[in-house]
Amino acid sequence: EGEMKETGLGLSATKEGDFAQWYSDVITRSEMIDYYDISGCYILRPWSFGIWEKITEFFDAEIKKLGVQGCYFPMFVSQKALEAEKDHIEGFSPEVAWVTRSGQSEMEVPIAVRPTSETIMYPAFAKWIRSHRDLPVRLNQWCNVVRWEFKNPTPFIRTREFLWQEGHTAHASLETASEEVLDILDLYRRIYEDLLAVPVVKGKKTEVEKFAGGYYTTTVEAFIPATSRGIQGATSHNLGQNFGKMFKIEYEDEKGNKQIPWQNSWGCTTRTIGVMVMIHADNMGLVLPPRIAPTQVIIIPVVFKETAEACKQAAEELCAKLKACGVRADIDSRSNYTAGWKYNHWEQKGVPVRLELGPKDLAKKQVRMVRRFDGSKEDVPIAILPQKMALEMELIQHQMFERAKQEREGRTKVVMKWEEFVPALETGCMCLTPFCNESEWEELAKERSKEQALGEGGEEDDRTATSAAAKTLCIPFDQPELKEGTLCFISGKPATCWVLWGRSY
Repeated sequence: EGEMKETGLGLSATKEGDFAQWYSDVITRSEMIDYYDISGCYILRPWSFGIWEKITEFFDAEIKKLGVQGCYFPMFVSQKALEAEKDHIEGFSPEVAWVTRSGQSEMEVPIAVRPTSETIMYPAFAKWIRSHRDLPVRLNQWCNVVRWEFKNPTPFIRTREFLWQEGHTAHASLETASEEVLDILDLYRRIYEDLLAVPVVKGKKTEVEKFAGGYYTTTVEAFIPATSRGIQGATSHNLGQNFGKMFKIEYEDEKGNKQIPWQNSWGCTTRTIGVMVMIHADNMGLVLPPRIAPTQVIIIPVVFKETAEACKQAAEELCAKLKACGVRADIDSRSNYTAGWKYNHWEQKGVPVRLELGPKDLAKKQVRMVRRFDGSKEDVPIAILPQKMALEMELIQHQMFERAKQEREGRTKVVMKWEEFVPALETGCMCLTPFCNESEWEELAKERSKEQALGEGGEEDDRTATSAAAKTLCIPFDQPELKEGTLCFISGKPATCWVLWGRSY
């Protein structure tokens, strides 16, 4: 019976063989997610919510240093307010959820559930901002939003309700607004690179891909090697004065003249967790970077009757020492599971380090350390364990980031001509191309790449969240030299910049 318990534990699919099934297995077996009876909605269990808490703690502390304050606005928005900014609502209208009934009676005026809060917050900004002394206004709220997508949902990546933060700020000048856009974008880079060990590319979105109704959009873009797809990590938008005009936000400057403030909005969601899972998890389950792991070290006493008490006591002493030096440690002393079952369980949950402590180890005053990231094993003297673990956490964090970075660099190709574009995508790469940056050529590249990939007359399900079309991911801030006379890879016109393209989520 015990044996059966140990064998039926593995994932039912591999990352290389059936990615969607593998991903579903990883997030359910690790106890991150449970499914729910409304499609596109998921339960975040403590193991994933603990990771989200680490992200929120970091980001919230950093924006407070920048002078941003917390607030909370209602989740409902009137039709009139929602539809005030034309481009903005066109960008969101297919996915807005409406409340049309209360109890048995139809409501006279339906109200929408927020897909984002520009149109909820800005009427209040118009009341609060009257003089240059009222600026800057810098607010952030942590909340849920609802976007009733019809594309195939994927937990964390594309869901009908998700958690996020949204920052909304107003400034007296374009310069201070633009400076903040980049400050926030760098915090998003740090969430991905420093906490989640996921490399990202910072850049600007093209006109086609920018935020509906905004002035310009900056982004951090990640790449999922297993599916050869780019994915937008988080965005920081300069909204210009557009929303200010729509919502009649104006103030008197020092000279008594009426001015419209410059506004930003910026957001980062629970998608961060899905990106981390897709990049780092393997065929044994989750692999967590130490900085965001709810538990960094799991101690498993290997118990035999006569030495059980001594092993348990030693484990408790060790755990206390590790906690005292800032390591998030825990003991699995459940007596109804075998040691083998526990090893498997904590591997699936992705805990960075497992410490095995049996009577032989005790006799030698050591523990067996097993690293989740590379499976390496090492015997460590108990005397130096606390220092060793603190160091190990930094080492594993660094190695996970370096490995992901190398993999991504190997999957980025420079493409100079259209003929090489789709073949490069087919080998699972992103493409960096010289580009004329004209919207019609961008749309044409999308269309052509889709047709070429699907073959003549190939059709694609509208619900697919993973189209064969390539799109621009961003215009990277880190631009290689663009030699004079370089031509756009698709139009043959003079190129104005390098653009990163890929198939995308």
